[in-house]
Amino acid sequence: MVKVGIVGASSHTGNDLLRFLISHPDDLAIELVTSETYAGQRVDRVHPNLRGFIELEFETLDLDGLIDRVDVMVLAVPHRAAMSYVPPMLEQGIRVIDFSADYRLRDTKTYEAWYHVEHTHPEGISRAVYGLPELYRDSIRTADLVANPGCYPTGAILPSIPLLDKDLIERDSIIIDSKSGLSGAGSKPNENTHFPIRDSNLTAYSIGTHRHTPEIEQELSNVAGETIRVTFTPHLVPMTRGILSTLYFRLKQSISTETLLDIYSKFYENETFVRVLDKGEYPQTKAVAGSNFCDIGLEVDTRTNRVIVMSAIDNLGKGASGAVVQNLNLMFGFAETAGLKIPGVMP
Repeated sequence: MVKVGIVGASSHTGNDLLRFLISHPDDLAIELVTSETYAGQRVDRVHPNLRGFIELEFETLDLDGLIDRVDVMVLAVPHRAAMSYVPPMLEQGIRVIDFSADYRLRDTKTYEAWYHVEHTHPEGISRAVYGLPELYRDSIRTADLVANPGCYPTGAILPSIPLLDKDLIERDSIIIDSKSGLSGAGSKPNENTHFPIRDSNLTAYSIGTHRHTPEIEQELSNVAGETIRVTFTPHLVPMTRGILSTLYFRLKQSISTETLLDIYSKFYENETFVRVLDKGEYPQTKAVAGSNFCDIGLEVDTRTNRVIVMSAIDNLGKGASGAVVQNLNLMFGFAETAGLKIPGVMP
């Protein structure tokens, strides 16, 4: 029996993680869920969609009392907080999957420059494995610390890999335009997520400064074998969940839409959670809502010799909690699809 604990389980991502785990078919148990805000309250009172599926109460986190209770801890906490929790967990022999950005970037100085905080556990960075199975599946299996990818990076990296791997594009001209639902901003309301401001309103933000930029560049550079820089612009759209990313690449030579789709289909033919759409079909967020899938479509603009590649993920699914379960399955020898092979939720 694999015993799972979740820190910060009252969040949107915590809700989705619980939703996936309670339907997990293998020998797995949710042992511990924590929330400083809701300690002592039943989980299904805070997450009423789970009523009848879970009987636990939220607890406060006792770092010293974990070793006999859990095999793996999932940290659904903000950056800065995670790096204070990880060292004592690892010291107790507990494996960790971290939602935050604290262990995603391989360079401490890069982390500190973009997150404006000192990294207090730099040795953990070299120990952590970036939790994108499509790139690091074998390393994830044996890892004791997995850094779950950011939602925007997942939606940007997966549609870029085949083009970089096959050396089909000019690498100095990558433009990424991403549009996200409001749940990506967390469960605590603020002026940017207040309904009267966000309803019927589409806005760009953090242009050229978004903290996911170095994460995208790091992973694309690893695939390319050279330094990659991207232009990344995120947007907030008035919906709850989902990310639609549109990426623009300049091709090195003329190539048809059909040929590129064939390249993508063969590249991802063994990846259950990456679905390459047929010619003329384009990703949509509702097709992946509530799921761990990434849908990819593309079209070549022959006038400019550019390829426009689109991806759709659920920011709370493949962009967060679904990825955690996929990583957890790898770490503990379950089928990678366990608890995850469910379709998106359409009206």
